[in-house]
Amino acid sequence: MAAKKHSPAFERLCEDSRSRVREVSVHDAAREAQTAGVLLVDVREESEWAAGRASGAVHLGKGVIERDIEERVPDKGTRLLLYCGGGYRSALAADSLQRMGYTNVASVAGGWRAWNDAGLPVTRG
Repeated sequence: MAAKKHSPAFERLCEDSRSRVREVSVHDAAREAQTAGVLLVDVREESEWAAGRASGAVHLGKGVIERDIEERVPDKGTRLLLYCGGGYRSALAADSLQRMGYTNVASVAGGWRAWNDAGLPVTRG
């Protein structure tokens, strides 16, 4: 699974978000996601989610997470672990959620690619 080449402006935007967002490793995310009340959130596109996802994850795509999060997760203290393909979109989404008042958000470093590379549980199809 090759990493997508991103534009310099997009990478700068993501680095800016990362400066405000905590990141956790895929191993820490997998362990933490087993805890009651912790949500592992896949922010990738619907087609990416449909092809495969981290076992136990819920889907709130980057395009709708800010619109839908308060209805799905009304408690702004809920632990949210966000992942995408490689850790870029999840950092952007985590930054947005923090600005919306969510206080316990982290981005999963390396995202879906790192999750797969680590051999962590996945659900296909």
